[in-house]
Amino acid sequence: MEYLVEFLLFFAKTVIVLIAIAIPIILISATAARQRQHQKEHLEVNHMNRRYETMSNTINAAHLPKKQFKEKIKQQKKEHKASAKGKGDQAKDKSRIYVFKFKGDIEASEIELLREEITAVLTVAEPTDEIVVIVESRGGVVHGYGLAASQLKRIKDKNISLTVAVDKVAASGGYLMACVADKIIAAPFAIVGSVGVLAQVPNFHRALEKHDIDYQEFSAGEYKRTVTMFGEPTAKGKAKFMAEIEDVHKLFKEFVKDNRPQIDVERISTGEHWYGARALDLKLVDELRTSDDYLLEASEHAEIYEVKYVHKQSLSERLNPTAITRIIRNLLLGNNRLSNGFFSAGK
Repeated sequence: MEYLVEFLLFFAKTVIVLIAIAIPIILISATAARQRQHQKEHLEVNHMNRRYETMSNTINAAHLPKKQFKEKIKQQKKEHKASAKGKGDQAKDKSRIYVFKFKGDIEASEIELLREEITAVLTVAEPTDEIVVIVESRGGVVHGYGLAASQLKRIKDKNISLTVAVDKVAASGGYLMACVADKIIAAPFAIVGSVGVLAQVPNFHRALEKHDIDYQEFSAGEYKRTVTMFGEPTAKGKAKFMAEIEDVHKLFKEFVKDNRPQIDVERISTGEHWYGARALDLKLVDELRTSDDYLLEASEHAEIYEVKYVHKQSLSERLNPTAITRIIRNLLLGNNRLSNGFFSAGK
């Protein structure tokens, strides 16, 4: 009995020690998990005025006399302190510009980041502010770029000035996004336009038939499937498929016309693309200049903030079957859904 009591006391002490060790470990693990989640998905804001100032100071340090450079830095510090003291009043008087970057692929997959960035800024933006979206996209699926354009329209609906900058390319679905803006600026050789629709469907019916392989597909609804990869294309199915493409093209043209009534839509809706200087003549864009020049000049009278929503995918997310299937399909088969005229400059 005495042995049993001693064992129970020893066991109780051991449990207490283990609990005392476990509690800090659990708390630390929970904190680390929250930090990992924060690092995985969070909003980053970069004050571009300070970035320009740092770049300028780096250059000045190389060529200005040491005494003059120190005086310049001292003056900057005074200005920063004065700005901090009167921050409440000055912030209301000075306009702000928020900058987003959208680099679109065929799936418009960055839309998930863009929608979060827009939502975040709309919680604080005022009518005196401006949002600049730097768009780079050759186009892609209708529903993806249609949603991206709708996200930009949220900015317009809040009566906030929207500028889209095109440094490289905003073709097809990319231009569907750009045309929503109050103002479109483009570099002289940026690719703009391609207001058309393209659908690509590889067909393996004859190959299957040649090797005596039957393909059977069952559907309810006359037009549930029209043209497929493995079925035999029919005249009726191709006609319906073409009618769907024409309807999307019509919607595309109507959307451009509604947002940029100054454009001769019939002239620019041939699926052609133009470089910036020619796009200006066709009123596809409003001004020829790069986003860098536009923002640097704006920094003289406005506070500029680059806003980026970061979502770091885990290894399991990057290697999930859906993502792998999408990559293989895009590489080997192309896009077999309707797309806003996916355009390749080097075709």
